[in-house]
Amino acid sequence: MVDEDQYRSTYDAFNKRPCIFEKAVLTRRCHCSCSTRIYLADREGIACRAEQANARCKQLLDLLRDNARFALKLTGSGDELPHAKEIKVQNGGLLGLQGMLQPDAPKDAVVDIAVLTVLGIETFGSIQQFPYQEIVKSITRFEGRRRPRSKR
Repeated sequence: MVDEDQYRSTYDAFNKRPCIFEKAVLTRRCHCSCSTRIYLADREGIACRAEQANARCKQLLDLLRDNARFALKLTGSGDELPHAKEIKVQNGGLLGLQGMLQPDAPKDAVVDIAVLTVLGIETFGSIQQFPYQEIVKSITRFEGRRRPRSKR
């Protein structure tokens, strides 16, 4: 069995530019033309092939987290969110943005994160000007997958 710290350091050395929306892509609800899957030991990760797209995604995710904090009943301003809340922010935020920009796109999957961020900038002027009040509504509505009920 691999020590978690050893795995993390190997993963960080192997994946030089991790996908900012890695958790959302790993749920298979979000896709990105700039991402590539990597495999290490028995785990899967997502790398980003485009430096500019990665920078845009970082800025977007930081703003999604900041704007969703109150709605998710989070205090403080740290970057780390609990896993389930991070899944809500990433998936719900991207689905909400896609719903506004591409109303005919699927309601349960994001077609291309990189294209979506560029389209958002073209539509709203900058990532800071995205309609976060509306996007946060989608974040709070987002339901992750449910745990199966245990049979006792």
